[in-house]
Amino acid sequence: MSARLIDGKALAAQVRAQVAQDVATLKAAGTTPGLAVVLVGGDPASQVYVRNKAAACEKAGMHSQVIRLAETTTQSELLDVINTLNHDATVHGILVQLPLPGHLDSALVIEAISPNKDVDGFHAINAGLLMTGAPRFRPCTPYGIMKMLESEGVSLWGANVVIVGASNIVGKPMAMLALAAGATVTLCNSKTRDLASHTQRADVLVVATGRPGIVTGDMVKPGATVIDVGINRNADGKLVGDVDFESARQVAGAITPVPGGVGPMTIAMLLMNTLQAAQRLSPTAAAQTEQ
Repeated sequence: MSARLIDGKALAAQVRAQVAQDVATLKAAGTTPGLAVVLVGGDPASQVYVRNKAAACEKAGMHSQVIRLAETTTQSELLDVINTLNHDATVHGILVQLPLPGHLDSALVIEAISPNKDVDGFHAINAGLLMTGAPRFRPCTPYGIMKMLESEGVSLWGANVVIVGASNIVGKPMAMLALAAGATVTLCNSKTRDLASHTQRADVLVVATGRPGIVTGDMVKPGATVIDVGINRNADGKLVGDVDFESARQVAGAITPVPGGVGPMTIAMLLMNTLQAAQRLSPTAAAQTEQ
């Protein structure tokens, strides 16, 4: 048995094409969706991510601006930049690239972003809305995973969904989205005892730990759908996921590759969130709401 591959690049291209169509419609009505990305310091990986996000925005017809700040930027200076963007009518989405330098408080920075422009979906208000089942913005990676499952015809209604990794960025919001879709959810973390006993029960297994190969084929239920969120480099410099791909694909029914799986969907859903923010904040949308 060899699992079918879930092609995140192909699905992301479809999402981005639809976003571009909707952006064109919004622009014709007088609003150009705008995303501002704030990058503090010169982390090489962060620079690549920011460049990819800006390019994706421009390709979709959106306005994109990247604000590069020095590694030595103070907390108050960064908060001033965010405050300016909060009040800029041409900016509908604000993203602060993480991780930040160690002297900056990420939680304080995230909370400074207007909840209406928090296209990452990390602000406490947006996290609360997600938990209560009325999300304004869904965090991009879990949102992308849900789209992938939908495209594969994988129903979560009554399914056992096991998530390995309990971060605020992927694990916790993924659990909320799966619960809302009718799944029975198990959320594992670094303190989970006998991890395999949980993963082997999963109809859908989502792995997001940043630890390459933490899940192997013998830990996967036959026929399960495996979503690998991890992006790591092995000793040879090759990109690998958190799942041992070769052993897992012999057991799973479907699996995402690394690269080419979840990663492209994360950027596609960032565009979707930015579009939705612009639709909510546009004068046309406001006028329709008042009618």
